[in-house]
Amino acid sequence: MDFRSVRRAAAVAALAVLLYASPPVARADLPDATRFGVALEMGNLLAARAWLDEGLDPNFLADRIGTGLMIGAWEGNLQMMELFLSRGADINMTNAKGEQALMHAAWRGRLEAVRWLIERGARVNRKGRQWSALHYAVFAGHEKVAQFLIENGADINARSTNGSSVLMMAAREGREGLAKQLVSLGADTGVKNDRGEDAALWAIRNDHARIAAVVSFPDRFAEAVRDRASAGPPVRSVPVPDRIDALLREMRIAESEGRLSEELRAAYAAALAELNQIKPTDANETARASQPKALEITARRGEPGKEQAMLIYERGPDEPLSEPLPPKQSKPKKKAPAAAPK
Repeated sequence: MDFRSVRRAAAVAALAVLLYASPPVARADLPDATRFGVALEMGNLLAARAWLDEGLDPNFLADRIGTGLMIGAWEGNLQMMELFLSRGADINMTNAKGEQALMHAAWRGRLEAVRWLIERGARVNRKGRQWSALHYAVFAGHEKVAQFLIENGADINARSTNGSSVLMMAAREGREGLAKQLVSLGADTGVKNDRGEDAALWAIRNDHARIAAVVSFPDRFAEAVRDRASAGPPVRSVPVPDRIDALLREMRIAESEGRLSEELRAAYAAALAELNQIKPTDANETARASQPKALEITARRGEPGKEQAMLIYERGPDEPLSEPLPPKQSKPKKKAPAAAPK
């Protein structure tokens, strides 16, 4: 009896059940990018192992996230990650968007996956101007992941492809705790991206006045407020609602099985249209309510570094609102950023 054939037949049978009775896996029928991605995002280890046994490249790229190792990192699936690494997957490989497994784990706040990857050789820093795992962790607000990355040598002054700094991510998304930590570690508050924007402007533009006070001094604060007045309403990062996420998953499963219907496409399109529908009047009211009307700065003679700033908002014709900011402390001496691992 050929035990290899028996083992392969058992794996194929289990795979057929888990993939909703899809055709058996054979060497001539390895998955396409969509089918591969759907199976792995659903945590289908049997499918992954069977395909690898049939000769699938361990660095095969799915249609959406990337390699099997990247998908495992995205989902926090350590078993999936272990499987692909044991079959020769490149732990530092990039997908079509220049992302790596460590970045996916950081974006999703998967601390254990981040730890696992670094322990097995994932590079914390990247050469030149590229998005980093620390950019992703800070943008998403995962403080524990960001702290772990910093402790393992992440460059707090890393610059993205457009020159944006890690601190700018914290300023844009309102991550006050992370902004304070980065500044205390010596993050450069004066970095400007390719559009001439810095952390202070991003904080003011997105109505994070307290962070603006952390990353700037009174003169720069005032400049950022003036720049904000002509920038229009802030652009928010909005998480995808569960309903749309579920529809997208259903569409991907249907597509991988060749049964994607026009009804399902229409339901997804309608849900997206509902998410994107914003009444012009509502947008104008939001912009008017959030736009600062004036800036007051007070200071005491002989007490440098103790200036106090106040933004004056207008919520209605007769309802001015003052939002005081904490006193600005003297500029701390910059500490040298953690050294990048060699």
